[in-house]
Amino acid sequence: MPDAIDRHHVGLRRVRALIAVGALSAAIALLSSDVSALGRSATATAADTLTCWKAAVLGIVEGVTEYLPISSTGHLLIASRLLGLPDEKGSAGLEAVNTYAIAIQTGAILAVAGLFWRRFRDMILGLVGRSAEGRHLLIALVIAFLPAAILGAAFNHRIEDALFGPWPVVIAWIAGGVLILILGRTGRIPTGVQRGATGPDRVTALTYSQALVIGFAQCAALWPGTSRSLATIIGALLVGVAMPAAVEFSFLLGFATLSAATGFKLLTDGGTLVDQFGVINPLTGAAFALVSAVIAIRWFITHLERHDLSIFAWYRFAVAASAIALLAAGVM
Repeated sequence: MPDAIDRHHVGLRRVRALIAVGALSAAIALLSSDVSALGRSATATAADTLTCWKAAVLGIVEGVTEYLPISSTGHLLIASRLLGLPDEKGSAGLEAVNTYAIAIQTGAILAVAGLFWRRFRDMILGLVGRSAEGRHLLIALVIAFLPAAILGAAFNHRIEDALFGPWPVVIAWIAGGVLILILGRTGRIPTGVQRGATGPDRVTALTYSQALVIGFAQCAALWPGTSRSLATIIGALLVGVAMPAAVEFSFLLGFATLSAATGFKLLTDGGTLVDQFGVINPLTGAAFALVSAVIAIRWFITHLERHDLSIFAWYRFAVAASAIALLAAGVM
């Protein structure tokens, strides 16, 4: 891992802090559900606007979930519905919400850029012929980035129309949890003590063929609820990449993928976002996403030093069960 990451043991206090953040976000979202029910009328109401506190909640949800194997897209989709934001297919409001969910990824992007700045420096040096390892890593990232970029660009609207809803997310949450447990019990997902010692530059040893497989694995995350992080980490582990390198490459690939997706979405639908929600609230969400993403990344790295991914399987089951209960109750 890069030296920019402070690898001291965070302990139980930080775990409790993260749980508290998640619980607070969930509580706020649930409290807003009654408001959202009133807001879904033929004409737009105050509940259909992105207020500052709602922007903060969605920013926290984005930052905490983006790099953990639990799906930020799924969490944002559910959270935005609970917060009373537009969800009617084909409406300008829904397009603005979808654009906002992409735009606040800027915060998560900056988190990785700050924590892994030495890697980006090396890749820039590699681009100008001053770092062989940096050039190798940059090429590997480009190779891994292309499959999902091509597939996403070709089927973006079809994916949004068919899969951006609560039930596809619930199915993906459950399926991902089952996959984690199966691979964990068969030894394909090692614990921290099993993974072996690897140097901080281990990620630069990925082969181009391994990068390509990881890139194809990332395509699975086009299904909301799957988790880009989960898909890329498991893809890396299955082709023999050590856990530390798998996680770091997942972060770096996430930076590339999220940057491209955010840039494309803002260029095509940024005007709709500004017209619907203004500028300040999206920036507020991005700021909260930045801070929460830094905390989540640090915790995730430390957690994997001693544990496997099984805690995320049980979390996925729990959040899927919660979503099913809310759907059955007609809350969303």
